[in-house]
Amino acid sequence: MHGPASSGWLLVALCAAAGAYCLLRMRSSVEEQRRAAGGEALMGFGMAAMAVPAAVFTPPSWAWSAHAVVFGVAGLHALWTARASARHLHHLVGAGAMVYMAVTMATSPGHGHGGSGIPLLTGILLLYFTGYVLVTGVRLVPVPAVAVTGGSPGWGDRPELARVCRLSMGMAMVAMLLTM
Repeated sequence: MHGPASSGWLLVALCAAAGAYCLLRMRSSVEEQRRAAGGEALMGFGMAAMAVPAAVFTPPSWAWSAHAVVFGVAGLHALWTARASARHLHHLVGAGAMVYMAVTMATSPGHGHGGSGIPLLTGILLLYFTGYVLVTGVRLVPVPAVAVTGGSPGWGDRPELARVCRLSMGMAMVAMLLTM
């Protein structure tokens, strides 16, 4: 993404930390958390890779196409799992946004960071993710206590941290879409 290098590095750190926490959540004893955590980890690390400042690294021309393919497959998986639960529709929108940004970057001059996407699609995605951030932020406030037998919950079983992870990735997506 183009823009100041300091904000790019903050996005890289935020997204990489969210991806790392999602990997930790994959060890959860709660099956639903394990299922969602893999896709969220992929999203976090993919966003971190996309946010590396252009002044530091300009990926080869094939990298954005590979990025689009990976998130296209993730989108198909989210579409398949959305049959059972509408909760996965957010993963579908997120994967679609990543494909859109990767294709935009692949078609930009020099195949570098940044580019100009379709303003209407960018605006729709911005509205969606802004709404998602606001709703997730409101839901973060009244997190109920988790009843755990046999001690305190592990790091992968903390619903408030999972929400913070999702909120962080939502805010990063808004920041990345603003640079389109």
